[in-house]
Amino acid sequence: MEEGTKGKKTIFIGGIGDDVDETVIYEHFVAFGDIIEVQLPPAPPNPSKPTEIKHRGFAFVTYSSPTDAQDAIDNMDLNELRGRVLKVNQAKPMKSLQPPDGNRAIWESEEWLQEFAKPLAQSGGVQGRTAQRAPSGEAEEQANNEEPDAMEE
Repeated sequence: MEEGTKGKKTIFIGGIGDDVDETVIYEHFVAFGDIIEVQLPPAPPNPSKPTEIKHRGFAFVTYSSPTDAQDAIDNMDLNELRGRVLKVNQAKPMKSLQPPDGNRAIWESEEWLQEFAKPLAQSGGVQGRTAQRAPSGEAEEQANNEEPDAMEE
Protein backbone atom coordinates (compact mmCIF):
# COMPACT_ATOMS: atom_id res chain seq x y z
CA MET A 1 0.00 0.00 0.00
CA GLU A 2 1.02 3.56 -0.70
CA GLU A 3 2.45 5.64 2.12
CA GLY A 4 -0.09 8.10 3.54
CA THR A 5 -3.09 5.97 2.52
CA LYS A 6 -4.22 5.64 6.14
CA GLY A 7 -4.72 9.41 6.40
CA LYS A 8 -6.79 9.42 3.24
CA LYS A 9 -9.37 7.11 4.80
CA THR A 10 -10.41 9.79 7.27
CA ILE A 11 -12.63 12.68 6.30
CA PHE A 12 -13.35 15.97 8.05
CA ILE A 13 -16.97 17.11 8.35
CA GLY A 14 -17.48 20.75 9.34
CA GLY A 15 -20.61 22.81 9.99
CA ILE A 16 -22.42 20.25 12.14
CA GLY A 17 -25.35 21.56 14.18
CA ASP A 18 -25.72 21.10 17.94
CA ASP A 19 -28.53 18.59 17.46
CA VAL A 20 -26.25 16.15 15.61
CA ASP A 21 -24.45 13.30 17.40
CA GLU A 22 -22.23 10.37 16.37
CA THR A 23 -25.28 8.23 15.50
CA VAL A 24 -26.68 10.82 13.08
CA ILE A 25 -23.29 11.19 11.39
CA TYR A 26 -22.89 7.42 11.15
CA GLU A 27 -26.37 7.01 9.63
CA HIS A 28 -25.72 9.68 6.97
CA PHE A 29 -22.21 8.58 6.03
CA VAL A 30 -22.42 4.75 6.20
CA ALA A 31 -24.03 4.72 2.73
CA PHE A 32 -20.57 5.39 1.24
CA GLY A 33 -18.77 2.42 2.84
CA ASP A 34 -17.74 0.64 6.01
CA ILE A 35 -17.08 3.11 8.79
CA ILE A 36 -14.37 2.21 11.27
CA GLU A 37 -14.79 5.20 13.57
CA VAL A 38 -16.80 8.41 14.08
CA GLN A 39 -15.22 11.12 16.25
CA LEU A 40 -17.15 14.16 17.41
CA PRO A 41 -14.70 16.24 19.51
CA PRO A 42 -16.40 17.74 22.57
CA ALA A 43 -16.39 21.47 23.19
CA PRO A 44 -14.67 22.76 26.33
CA PRO A 45 -17.16 22.59 29.22
CA ASN A 46 -19.19 25.73 29.87
CA PRO A 47 -18.81 26.62 33.58
CA SER A 48 -22.23 28.31 33.64
CA LYS A 49 -23.91 25.17 32.24
CA PRO A 50 -21.91 22.19 33.58
CA THR A 51 -24.51 19.59 32.57
CA GLU A 52 -24.64 20.75 28.95
CA ILE A 53 -22.36 18.70 26.71
CA LYS A 54 -21.71 20.19 23.30
CA HIS A 55 -19.42 19.31 20.45
CA ARG A 56 -17.15 21.65 18.52
CA GLY A 57 -19.18 21.66 15.28
CA PHE A 58 -17.04 19.21 13.34
CA ALA A 59 -16.39 15.47 13.15
CA PHE A 60 -14.03 12.93 11.68
CA VAL A 61 -15.18 9.73 10.00
CA THR A 62 -12.68 6.98 9.23
CA TYR A 63 -13.61 4.54 6.46
CA SER A 64 -12.11 1.12 5.79
CA SER A 65 -11.00 2.23 2.32
CA PRO A 66 -9.78 5.49 0.74
CA THR A 67 -12.28 5.02 -2.11
CA ASP A 68 -15.19 5.08 0.35
CA ALA A 69 -13.81 8.23 1.97
CA GLN A 70 -13.54 9.93 -1.42
CA ASP A 71 -17.11 8.89 -2.29
CA ALA A 72 -18.35 10.48 0.94
CA ILE A 73 -16.47 13.70 0.13
CA ASP A 74 -17.79 13.80 -3.44
CA ASN A 75 -21.38 13.21 -2.35
CA MET A 76 -21.67 15.09 0.95
CA ASP A 77 -19.53 18.23 0.53
CA LEU A 78 -21.82 21.30 0.53
CA ASN A 79 -24.89 19.13 1.22
CA GLU A 80 -27.27 19.84 4.09
CA LEU A 81 -27.61 17.90 7.32
CA ARG A 82 -30.51 19.03 9.51
CA GLY A 83 -30.58 22.48 7.89
CA ARG A 84 -26.82 23.15 8.04
CA VAL A 85 -24.48 23.08 5.04
CA LEU A 86 -21.62 20.65 5.57
CA LYS A 87 -18.03 21.11 4.51
CA VAL A 88 -16.57 17.66 3.83
CA ASN A 89 -12.96 17.07 2.79
CA GLN A 90 -9.86 14.99 3.51
CA ALA A 91 -8.83 15.17 7.14
CA LYS A 92 -5.35 16.61 7.48
CA PRO A 93 -2.97 15.03 9.97
CA MET A 94 -2.90 16.92 13.23
CA LYS A 95 0.10 19.20 13.40
CA SER A 96 2.39 18.30 16.23
CA LEU A 97 2.13 20.62 19.17
CA GLN A 98 5.86 21.30 19.10
CA PRO A 99 7.45 22.03 15.69
CA PRO A 100 10.91 20.50 15.11
CA ASP A 101 12.69 23.77 16.01
CA GLY A 102 10.25 24.54 18.77
CA ASN A 103 7.88 27.45 18.64
CA ARG A 104 10.59 30.09 18.36
CA ALA A 105 10.74 33.22 16.30
CA ILE A 106 13.32 33.06 13.50
CA TRP A 107 15.40 35.87 15.05
CA GLU A 108 15.90 33.72 18.14
CA SER A 109 18.17 31.35 16.22
CA GLU A 110 21.90 32.04 16.49
CA GLU A 111 22.43 31.53 12.73
CA TRP A 112 19.87 34.19 11.85
CA LEU A 113 21.29 36.65 14.39
CA GLN A 114 24.85 36.20 13.15
CA GLU A 115 23.81 36.75 9.55
CA PHE A 116 21.32 39.61 9.88
CA ALA A 117 21.59 41.34 13.26
CA LYS A 118 23.70 44.52 13.51
CA PRO A 119 24.99 46.31 16.59
CA LEU A 120 22.43 48.83 17.82
CA ALA A 121 24.43 51.86 16.63
CA GLN A 122 24.38 50.45 13.06
CA SER A 123 20.83 49.11 13.08
CA GLY A 124 19.11 52.29 11.94
CA GLY A 125 16.83 52.30 15.00
CA VAL A 126 16.14 55.52 16.95
CA GLN A 127 18.94 54.93 19.44
CA GLY A 128 21.31 54.08 16.60
CA ARG A 129 20.59 57.30 14.69
CA THR A 130 20.95 59.49 17.76
CA ALA A 131 24.18 57.79 18.80
CA GLN A 132 25.66 58.48 15.36
CA ARG A 133 24.85 62.21 15.52
CA ALA A 134 26.12 63.08 18.98
CA PRO A 135 27.81 61.58 22.03
CA SER A 136 25.25 60.02 24.39
CA GLY A 137 24.94 62.99 26.81
CA GLU A 138 24.16 65.46 24.05
CA ALA A 139 21.89 63.10 22.08
CA GLU A 140 18.72 63.91 24.00
CA GLU A 141 19.34 67.67 23.93
CA GLN A 142 19.94 67.58 20.20
CA ALA A 143 16.78 65.52 19.61
CA ASN A 144 14.75 67.97 21.72
CA ASN A 145 16.24 71.00 19.93
CA GLU A 146 15.43 69.58 16.49
CA GLU A 147 11.70 69.22 17.11
CA PRO A 148 10.83 72.96 17.50
CA ASP A 149 12.96 73.84 14.43
CA ALA A 150 10.95 71.48 12.29
CA MET A 151 7.72 73.20 13.29
CA GLU A 152 8.99 76.80 12.72
CA GLU A 153 9.36 76.42 8.94
